[in-house]
Amino acid sequence: METVLAILVGSLVAATVFLMLSRNIVKFLFGLVLLGNAANLLIFAAGRLTYARPGLIPDGAAAPLGDVANALPQAMVLTAIVIGFGLTAFAFALVYRAYQELGTTDTDEMRVAEPPLDASQLDTPAQDRRAA
Repeated sequence: METVLAILVGSLVAATVFLMLSRNIVKFLFGLVLLGNAANLLIFAAGRLTYARPGLIPDGAAAPLGDVANALPQAMVLTAIVIGFGLTAFAFALVYRAYQELGTTDTDEMRVAEPPLDASQLDTPAQDRRAA
């Protein structure tokens, strides 16, 4: 089962890289969501997957008996899901507002804050432009 989860995490990360390298900011956000899900799945798998063996300690024992699932990664994943949902909602609201203002979702066309380059600045190296 861990092998299947490792392959699934790898494919999610590969899809994330593909989406985040796109010029479209909506595809970037979907890549961000996939990255969060891949990280959550990785943390969840790190806590060992055991069927019907909760991490309970019997009376009088110092530790759980046998192989049990670790509860800490599960709690971390639940927290990460809530934080990821808040981040996703904020990011989509921000992108929607940017789309309303700029009229595009292409990141190359969203360069309103950058000053336009003169023809003389295109031929000079980056160090000369910083000095000017």
